Amino acid sequence: MEALQKCIHAERMIGRIEALAQCSQPGRGVTRLSFTEQSEQAIQLVAGWMEEAGMKVRRDAVNNLIGRYEGMDPDAPVLLIGSHLDSVAEAGKYDGILGVIAGIEVVHAFKESGTITKNPIEVISFCDEEGTRFHTTFLGSRAISGTLREPDLEAQDHEGVTVAQAMRAVGCDPEQYRRAARDPQTILGYLELHIEQGPILEEMGQSCGVVAGIAGQSRYEFRVEGQAGHAGTVPVRLRRDALAGAAEMIQAVERIALKNESVVATVGKLAVLPGASNVIPGMVEGTLDIRSLQDDVKQSALLELIEEFRQIAQRRGLACHFQRVMDSPAVACTEAFIQAIETVIEERGMKPLRLVSGAGHDAMAVAAFTDIGMIFVRCREGVSHHPDEYASPEDILEGTTVLMNAVLRLTMYSS
Repeated sequence: MEALQKCIHAERMIGRIEALAQCSQPGRGVTRLSFTEQSEQAIQLVAGWMEEAGMKVRRDAVNNLIGRYEGMDPDAPVLLIGSHLDSVAEAGKYDGILGVIAGIEVVHAFKESGTITKNPIEVISFCDEEGTRFHTTFLGSRAISGTLREPDLEAQDHEGVTVAQAMRAVGCDPEQYRRAARDPQTILGYLELHIEQGPILEEMGQSCGVVAGIAGQSRYEFRVEGQAGHAGTVPVRLRRDALAGAAEMIQAVERIALKNESVVATVGKLAVLPGASNVIPGMVEGTLDIRSLQDDVKQSALLELIEEFRQIAQRRGLACHFQRVMDSPAVACTEAFIQAIETVIEERGMKPLRLVSGAGHDAMAVAAFTDIGMIFVRCREGVSHHPDEYASPEDILEGTTVLMNAVLRLTMYSS
C-alpha cells in the first residue's frame, strides 16, 4: 500500500490544474462555459491525461468525457469517479477540476504500480454542472442518470443559443442524448472528490472529511413589471418603480432566510430595464436560488417568499412573475460509501468528520440511479467561486490518497 501511495504525485496534479486554468475566457479568474472553445481545449487536455494514465477515452452523446480503466472482470459493475470542468464566471481553479484530476491520478497510480481492481473504473468529466451558460445544472450527470428531458435542450444562453445548438457546434447530436443514460445494473457506484467550498475543515484543522448529504436547491427566474418614466418629472409618490420594488423583495429574501437556520437564499442576478440613468426602471429581471437540507423547510420558505413578493408588488402597483428553472431535492450519500471513506480517514489519523454540502454537485444527479460517496478537501478560508479559491498541494495529496484508498475498499483488487 505504501508503494502504491508513492505513485500519487501532487506536483503532477498541480501542474494539470494550472494548465486547465489557462483554458479560460480573457479576464479575472477562470471562466470556462460549456460547449465553448475554452471547454473543448480543456477536454482535449484531460483526454490526453486519461490516455497517459492507461484509460480508453470516449465522449458520450452529451459531451461527457469518459476514461475507462479495465478491471479483472470487464463485465463487473463499473465504479465511477468524477466531477466537472465547466466553471462559473470569474471562478477559481479547483472547483470541479480537482475531482477530475484526482480521479485520473488514482488511475495513473494504479497503472504505475500494476494494481488492477476487479471492477472497471471510469473517470468522468461531466459537462455543464454549474449551469452558468444556460442557467441549468447537472446537464451531463442528469443525462447519464436518465433524468435529462428533451425540453432541457431548449434552454437558451444570453445570446439565444440553445443547448441543442451548442451541442451541435461541438459535434454532438442532441437527438441522441438518451444514449448517454447508463444501466444501473452495470454501475457499482460513484465517488466524487471536491473542495469543501466552506470553512469547517479549516476550522477543524483537518485536510479531509466525508460528505453525509447534499442540500436540496431550487432556482427561479422572476420578473418585476412597473412603469418606466422620466426621472425628473414623475413624483416619487406616483411612481411604479420596478427596481425599488425589487430592492424591497431582496430584503425580504434575506429576512426570511435568516428566520430559518437551515435555509440559504440568494438573488444572484439582476437586469434593470430600460437601464438608463435618467429613466425610472420599468422592469427588473432576476434570479432566486434557495437551498436547505430539509426539503419541507425549503418549500415552506419558498412559498413565504413568493407571497411576500406578491404583497410588495401589489402595494407598489407592480406585477411580479415567477418561473421555476430547476428543483433538486436533498440527497443523502450512501451509508456504506460513507463508512468506507470514514474508515480510510481514520486510518490516516484524522477524525471521521461528517459534513453536509450546501453546494450542489454532480453526485446529486447520479444518486438518482446508483450509490454515491463524496470526499471534501479543505480550501483556504472556505472561499470558492472566486479567483482566490485555493487548496494546498498537501491537502490535495491527502484527499487523493483518501480517494484511492476508498476505491480499493469498494473494489476487490490485486497488484
